[in-house]
Amino acid sequence: MQKKLTRSNTDKMLCGVCGGLADYFDIDPTMMRAAYVFLSIFAAGFPGLILYICLAIIMPVKS
Repeated sequence: MQKKLTRSNTDKMLCGVCGGLADYFDIDPTMMRAAYVFLSIFAAGFPGLILYICLAIIMPVKS
């Protein structure tokens, strides 16, 4: 069965983007959120907020 990248309905804080990414990569959603915050704060070339908004618009909701 092929995996689909979707936003999470059950494990979401704002839009479910990090929860959906965690489901897709089979990791803990808390670890995904921590990695996302770490990258957003400490990596100068990582546009965290812009990427999150784009993913929230583009990723379909899990049905």
